[in-house]
Amino acid sequence: MKKLILDILLGSLLVFSFTYIVLLIAGAPVLDAFKHIWLGAFASSIKISQVLSVWVPLTLCSCGLLFTFRANLWNIGIEGQVTMGAIGAMAVLRTPVIDNPTLILCLAFLTSMLCGGAWGLFAGLLKTRGGVHEIFGGLGLNFVSQGFILWLIFGPWKRPGIASMSGTELLNRKLWLASLPGWRVATAGIVIAIAILILTWLFLEKSRLGLKLKAIGQNPKAALLYAISPERYYLQSILIAGSCAGIAGFIQTTGVYHRLIPSISSGYGYLALLLVMLSGYKIVLIPILAFFFASLNVGAIQLPIVLQLDSALSGVIQGCCVLCALFILGIRQRRAQP
Repeated sequence: MKKLILDILLGSLLVFSFTYIVLLIAGAPVLDAFKHIWLGAFASSIKISQVLSVWVPLTLCSCGLLFTFRANLWNIGIEGQVTMGAIGAMAVLRTPVIDNPTLILCLAFLTSMLCGGAWGLFAGLLKTRGGVHEIFGGLGLNFVSQGFILWLIFGPWKRPGIASMSGTELLNRKLWLASLPGWRVATAGIVIAIAILILTWLFLEKSRLGLKLKAIGQNPKAALLYAISPERYYLQSILIAGSCAGIAGFIQTTGVYHRLIPSISSGYGYLALLLVMLSGYKIVLIPILAFFFASLNVGAIQLPIVLQLDSALSGVIQGCCVLCALFILGIRQRRAQP
């Protein structure tokens, strides 16, 4: 645990150092930039709620990825699973047959889990039955899901008289997840994310499932000697991960954008991959690191608005965080080698 804390402190130092250098190169006032990043994330309750609206899908995707990483699977297809969850939710929300908004939202929630989980299971089957590595299978399915959502937005679900990258029509307000007055985060989203965090900890640390996933991840051949089927648990882990990602898609649709847009996943799946690696696969650090990355994601938007800096700079700063995460991961892996 001490080594992990030192790694996080080193990573934080590297992040601020890289960010400092990038801002200097861009000719930006460094102290003002840090100040506006902070204010952009925490200056008001609305800003904090925006941070939490990013924290929710990041946390959900990270929880799902903990299952696949435990089994030593690289679930790169997490982005597509978020997208398919959003599509599944929207398919139910567009159904005119049911008049009860609560029932429709519950059905959309379950459908998003089903669609995200099925998309993850598809990637798992490509690996276990087709011999396709999960990285390549996941990336391929990401492209398929992106093409599917574009077809829906420009085709069957396009706005009346116009097809636009802005997405489908807004949902009826009765189908929006409720939020507190003055806040921009769905209360149900926060509750769901916390519940998934607790369930993830229970399953990974206190159940046979977590123990068997760990055994398979460390040595699948040895696991066979104990009658543990790697194929079965590969599929279970990626099914759970896809379901968590599908829930994130549901919340993005009903609690954030209130419609279907091409970039419904907002890149949170890829960011969650790095977040989980930086956490050392420790669930206790997931909500903390997710909040840090969510704060940076929201706060950095202020740089082009207030300081008139290039809008790409916020992405560069987040890229620095990614490089630092990979650097720390490399150090940790070299340290573990005999």
